Amino acid sequence: MKHDKSNILHGLAAAPGLAIAVAHLYTKEEIKVIPEDITDIDEALNSLHQALEKSKKELRKVFDLAVDKLGENRAAIFEAQLMILDDPILIKQIEDRIRNEKKSPDFIVDDEISKYQKMMRRSSETYLKERSHDIEDIKQRIIRNIKKRKWISRIENDVNVVAPLLTPADSVLFSRVNVKGYVTDHGGLTSHAAIVARSLNIPAVVGLHDATAKIRNGDLIIVDGFHGNVIINPDSDQLNYFKERIEKLSLLDSELSALKDLPAETLDGRKIKLLANLDLQDEIDLVMQNGAEGIGLVRTEQIFQEHDIFPEEEEQFKIYKGLAEKLFPNDVTIRTLDIGGDKVLPVDVQEPNPFLGWRGVRLLLDNKNLFKKQIRAILRSSIHRNVKMMIPMIASIREIRESKKLIEECKQELRIENLQFDEEIKIGIMIEVPSAAVMAKEYADEVSFFSIGTNDLIQYLLAVDRGNDIISNLYQEFHPAVVRTLNHIITEGKSGGVEITICGEMAADLIAIPLLVGLGLDAISVSPSAIPFLKRLIRNLNYSEAKRLADECLKLRTEPEINHKLKNFYESKLLDVTKNIFN
Repeated sequence: MKHDKSNILHGLAAAPGLAIAVAHLYTKEEIKVIPEDITDIDEALNSLHQALEKSKKELRKVFDLAVDKLGENRAAIFEAQLMILDDPILIKQIEDRIRNEKKSPDFIVDDEISKYQKMMRRSSETYLKERSHDIEDIKQRIIRNIKKRKWISRIENDVNVVAPLLTPADSVLFSRVNVKGYVTDHGGLTSHAAIVARSLNIPAVVGLHDATAKIRNGDLIIVDGFHGNVIINPDSDQLNYFKERIEKLSLLDSELSALKDLPAETLDGRKIKLLANLDLQDEIDLVMQNGAEGIGLVRTEQIFQEHDIFPEEEEQFKIYKGLAEKLFPNDVTIRTLDIGGDKVLPVDVQEPNPFLGWRGVRLLLDNKNLFKKQIRAILRSSIHRNVKMMIPMIASIREIRESKKLIEECKQELRIENLQFDEEIKIGIMIEVPSAAVMAKEYADEVSFFSIGTNDLIQYLLAVDRGNDIISNLYQEFHPAVVRTLNHIITEGKSGGVEITICGEMAADLIAIPLLVGLGLDAISVSPSAIPFLKRLIRNLNYSEAKRLADECLKLRTEPEINHKLKNFYESKLLDVTKNIFN
């Protein structure tokens, strides 16, 4: 599917999903406000207070609907708006200005509230800029009620709404007429309207700038909330392509679909984050559709290997930013370049033992310009505060500190260039080298999170080349040394306050899951297609039993003993749960 056709508009993917429907252009009447002189101050104040009360009643109705549609947590957006209408400082300031300046209340309301909006729009924080749109809704609501204007808006059922901007109230109210999708000129991922759309599972693309200028009432449009595209009057190829995609998405097993928005939580209440590993950007639809709570590992070397030369900062930035926007508000953990070993270097380097050679952070620290380009691109992609950075192949505290020093250098450069990034971005490391496992407690003082890469950790721990068929039987993920090392990393890391994720092949082994849960992992990161399996398994597992199983495995001395115990546990308690899960 080509995305460069002239009938495709590109914006921000604010809420995942696909919707094919006719367009309804939605605009609100602009109410002109002029500084009219008044003679009756009491009448003006009375008009103000009546308008405030009417606005509160309207918002309470929206709040009640929002509770029904979104639940109490999301509906709190409207509670915050109601609090503004009750703000004694704001109301007193408006009242005092009406008395002192003797101007019409609608003008004073507009002028006074606009001051706060201007301050928010000048902020470097995207979140505050988005909140100015919410305040605009409150301001216009008060002004409309002062002027006793009715808000008339009739929308047919089953349309894609196209608007300059949508307020949270708009998004909730439109859900009553089964709106299929939202398209807006303005707004960002952190706008409350976008958050409401995600909560309602309504596909949304925002920040298109010129959607209302290019789309006409009655146009057939496709809203692609996965990729941030809007297709106007699609041709037959485009229409067939998206109809087929919608059909494939709808074929997901009903039981798995029901699990999509439920947590991966054990029967006795222990929650495990289920994250996705991402190799190719094309997998992003599956990541979201299968209910991943974020991306636990972006393998950036896959992006690099598509090029004959290393991609520049700007090219990397666009890729990382796109991922962060599509997954918002869930986190995206971007691993810095991990090449060498079994990952081909795009430079002519021959090593006698590449697995123990110039790879991961070793290569990056020897090529600081290359490393800094990637660090800067990751930092710049973090403006929505849902990006984490992870350093691979760490073997010493020196490597952690040198990497952090470079990150600080890049932060300072971006500050000087006035480029935004998340000042509090979390930095983590891969635990895949035995020295890192042994010193997990000390390393936890240096970083925010660990991700255990079992593939390399096992081969280094057991001195077994996992790609060598002659000794493949010696690569044992349930070797007692592996199980005890995992326990050591998790115990020491958690005592140091870091979050622990596992992202190797072991994480997708259904027989291993009870052991990993029992050892106390916080999160599991696997291929997107494995997530439904693991979620169902975890939701049918008791943590207390898994912990007892793990404790028993830690006492065993041979791999066959551990393997036998884990298989028995799985077959007796979980086999029926995962059998034919996709049928």
